[in-house]
Amino acid sequence: MPSDQSKDPERHPDGQITVERRGDILLMGIDRREKRNSLTPRMFGQLQDAFCELDENPDLRAGIVFGHAGHFTAGLDLVQTSALRKQGKYHLDKNRVDPYARWRRCRKPVIAAVQGITFTAGIELMLGADIVIAADDCRFAQIEAKRGIIPGGGAIQRFIERAGYGNAMLLLLPTPEFGSDDALRMGLVQQVVPAGQELDRAIEIAEAIGKNAPLAIQAILEAGRVYQRNGEAAAIDWIEAQQREIAFTKDAAEGVAAFKDKREPKFTGE
Repeated sequence: MPSDQSKDPERHPDGQITVERRGDILLMGIDRREKRNSLTPRMFGQLQDAFCELDENPDLRAGIVFGHAGHFTAGLDLVQTSALRKQGKYHLDKNRVDPYARWRRCRKPVIAAVQGITFTAGIELMLGADIVIAADDCRFAQIEAKRGIIPGGGAIQRFIERAGYGNAMLLLLPTPEFGSDDALRMGLVQQVVPAGQELDRAIEIAEAIGKNAPLAIQAILEAGRVYQRNGEAAAIDWIEAQQREIAFTKDAAEGVAAFKDKREPKFTGE
């Protein structure tokens, strides 16, 4: 398990994002346990730094975002973020990688491991990931309408995309709390595991991803995103062009050689 930095007596009252390398995996932990990991502008800045490190460091193959101490996150600290908005500011830099995956998306796979309370911005963070592993004790709720605001981190479009329009409106308008089984049924999460095992399962998946060719993994991610943004015809054209490029990489040659030699390939990302 990641080291517990939350016991540091000099820990900032506005929380922190813990960052730990596990081989070629970057673990990004939401740590403000005294407030159920509610996210402050300071924490978002650190989270964005971590996502940029994952995106830009060639030695990293995948990232995992998770919450410390039994909860993912209760969402935004509304007092701090509202004060920031009144100053005409935003809690994320739109010129950098977006943890919500709305504008500039991370080129590496991101897995969300969620447990316990996962509200509002927490749901949007997990839906910004490529794969979601949920503990069986998750409590989900998208409750912005109860606060007189609307979701801005991607929940509206992603609920519709994954769960369908009617299910999206059922979650967004009356704002019910729902559990892991419902989230799995609607396609909001990919697997449900016993509470406490979600991070270990996410690490297993990230390690399996890391054994595959990095350029191919990144191309598959981008192909899926082209399809989401622009539809099937655009994705077909993009994939065809990308296949021609990847076919001449060192990793493609290594994949064929490993197959012939009946051994595990050793990919370098070249």
